[in-house]
Amino acid sequence: MGVYLVSIGAEEWFGDEEGGWGEVASTLNAELGRRGMPPYLDVPAETDFAPGSGQAFEEKMAPLMTGFLALCETHLSREETETLCGWTVLVPFSLHEEIWLPIDADNHDSMVAGAPQVLPLAERLAAAIDLPSDVPATCDNLDLSRWFRDRSKEPAAPRTGAWSKDLDAAFYVAVFLRAAQHSIRRGCPMVYS
Repeated sequence: MGVYLVSIGAEEWFGDEEGGWGEVASTLNAELGRRGMPPYLDVPAETDFAPGSGQAFEEKMAPLMTGFLALCETHLSREETETLCGWTVLVPFSLHEEIWLPIDADNHDSMVAGAPQVLPLAERLAAAIDLPSDVPATCDNLDLSRWFRDRSKEPAAPRTGAWSKDLDAAFYVAVFLRAAQHSIRRGCPMVYS
């Protein structure tokens, strides 16, 4: 079980078919216009999936978040924690404040956050746990999930650093860090599916 955090391209972002994000895109652009900001139109096209290309992002959000939320509580304010992991849509441009939109059909609004605001929060957590430099930089085929799964199968003795004390928490730090980096690098939105 679990949900996937994925990047999406222009076709799906502007699509009106079921499962498309067209209504969200148009509602977001209307809200950006209301705030005096330009619309978000420069979304890159879908790319052919080529593992290792760094063009797509896909990670399964399955591990328990208990340790990650405790880590956030220790190093971030409540508002910063909400910015880091409370969004439903992450966009590659700066938002001075989160935007709340009626994204879900559950009669409640969902948050759109800017990757430039999420990135420094994820970087702060990565520094706090000394996230290793060999954590995959691209995540186009569950790369982080596999990397952390492989670490969990190793004896604990070779792992050093605060990150190794709670692999699930470190996984979420890495996911939010890489998601924000990917969104900014590719100029694409990130969503849960």
